[in-house]
Amino acid sequence: MNTSTATLDYDLELDLVTRFFQVLADPTRVRIVELLLEGEKNVSELVQRLGVPQARVSSHLGCLRWCGYIGSQREGRFIYYRITDVRVLELMHLARTILADNAEAVASCLRINEETA
Repeated sequence: MNTSTATLDYDLELDLVTRFFQVLADPTRVRIVELLLEGEKNVSELVQRLGVPQARVSSHLGCLRWCGYIGSQREGRFIYYRITDVRVLELMHLARTILADNAEAVASCLRINEETA
């Protein structure tokens, strides 16, 4: 593998890692993941708990499912969503552990808003 190919592979991998974390950059998606860590739920249950429109919840569920964070199963008229990979639980636990040590810094970081604007 030559240097330009290695750089391209690294850039593609870096882009994928960035996209992986962008899935969790939306507060509603994080709240959905947190709720599903409690156990499987259907869209109606999530809408009720989140207090956001059904279309918005469905859109976020589609993103989370497409990217492999959750799975779904139809039971009669309802589709139930759940965490299908224990690593999602581990990731959320690790995030909270890191945040416990850095909450003040994260809360006061001015660069986060600048970069997303």
